Amino acid sequence: MSLDVEAYYRRYGPQVLRRCRFLLRDEEKAVDAMHDVFVQLLRYQSALKDTAPSSLLHQIATRVCLNRLRGAKRRPEDREDELVLRIASAEDTEARTAAKGLLDRLFGRVPASSRDIAVLHLVDGMTLEETAREVGLSVSGVRKRLRALSAVLQELELEAA
Repeated sequence: MSLDVEAYYRRYGPQVLRRCRFLLRDEEKAVDAMHDVFVQLLRYQSALKDTAPSSLLHQIATRVCLNRLRGAKRRPEDREDELVLRIASAEDTEARTAAKGLLDRLFGRVPASSRDIAVLHLVDGMTLEETAREVGLSVSGVRKRLRALSAVLQELELEAA
């Protein structure tokens, strides 16, 4: 089944742009990266499934932006980006593996859409109202999902202790 990339662009373009802005901290680079995300979507549209488009686009945007940041590290243009570049290219494999394992266990216990809600609200800095609008839930539904995530995280911390 082929994706309707134009419809995705209209609906999820602003979300992808916010993610790119958050990671790149430069409007021009963010717009350019957003366009690359949809080029990637066009390139692989026949192989992709029409499920969880928000998560898919978020992952593509993150990869596109991190690749740009890594590329910029090899040829830096601005010293202000130095901290972001260091974070994006962190070499601490053990810490990355531990964080990935924790996130896998956390998101394995909650609905997939809770991951989107957590990223939109906690990482991208969207308000509860904006997050609710983006994922098609009520504000109380978003709060409930965030509380559930917090409860699961506390359980995981107790298990690890």
